[in-house]
Amino acid sequence: MRPYWCVAVAAGVLLVSACGAAGSGAAGSGGPVKLAFVYATSSQNPFQEMAFGAKAAAADIGGVDLALSAPTGINGPQEVTQFLSTIHNSKDGVALETLTPDLFVRPLNQAADLNVPVVAVDTAPPAGTKVGLFIGNSNTELGKALGEEFVKQVPADATGEVVLGNDIPGLGLLQQRLDGMRSVIKAKRPGLTISGPFDSGSEPTSNFNNWNDIVKAHANAIAYLGVGAQDAVSLALIQKNTGRKFLAGSCDPDTSALQAVKDGYVFALASPEHWLKGYVALRLLAERAKSGKALPTGWWNTGSLVVNSANIDQIIARQHDEGSRKAAFKAETDRQLANPSGYLRPLAEAN
Repeated sequence: MRPYWCVAVAAGVLLVSACGAAGSGAAGSGGPVKLAFVYATSSQNPFQEMAFGAKAAAADIGGVDLALSAPTGINGPQEVTQFLSTIHNSKDGVALETLTPDLFVRPLNQAADLNVPVVAVDTAPPAGTKVGLFIGNSNTELGKALGEEFVKQVPADATGEVVLGNDIPGLGLLQQRLDGMRSVIKAKRPGLTISGPFDSGSEPTSNFNNWNDIVKAHANAIAYLGVGAQDAVSLALIQKNTGRKFLAGSCDPDTSALQAVKDGYVFALASPEHWLKGYVALRLLAERAKSGKALPTGWWNTGSLVVNSANIDQIIARQHDEGSRKAAFKAETDRQLANPSGYLRPLAEAN
């Protein structure tokens, strides 16, 4: 019997059943395992990508009831409420992605008290919790990769202003990207002046409005660089609206951002490859629930990718739909799952 999807939506929770020949039920239980992925918002590309990966993993292993839940906009307290509900309903394991980790110390400890295994995804688990596994890319290296793409665009003796934007000031992983990017620019293009980071806003409307104001306030800058999913989209639209051409770069393979690379408005995107995070996290939780295989501990670095004019057509094709993503990532997921030790480092080294 081939896997199939059964979908029900209620109160912001998506329940996905993946049933197939791989078997069903937690070890010795005879029924489907109950897993969940709780994430920061359903309205933005990075988190949608992780959810797609989680769904693909559930389908591949079979015999999984997967509950997906997220606020419709970034709302930490609401996500906490959803997580607390989830740990009572999906006792075989929960993957958690959050942009407000400090709110989750007590909820994560409640999950531990209930013996519900939790894997942190994208954002490292906060101090004071018992979460032993974090699935995420190196954001410092991601920022450096975008910085390396930027310095290719300007001569070694270039002067002028480079403006940085930060979608969520105070969020550690975005600051790591900024620090990585800044370190490359300072070292390789010392004649440039770096301004910011300025608050560019995370939701689409606020991001566009904030960048519009930033560009007007720094009208002579040669480049505007962001670290979030909406930045490239907004910066491309500003160029279209004003007729002005400037260097723009950011992160995440949002559909509109990919088109901006294709059209020449954005020189590069640094992709954290969010799909891989969701897939690996759910696959490990499912294998633990179904076979008793212990979860590894530490930081599992799933890697990242630079998207530019050289590979844009390939990545647009990859991102076409859920099936194309799954097919394109199969070789990489097989490689990582076959050799966990090659991707694991101590949790304290996560950057």
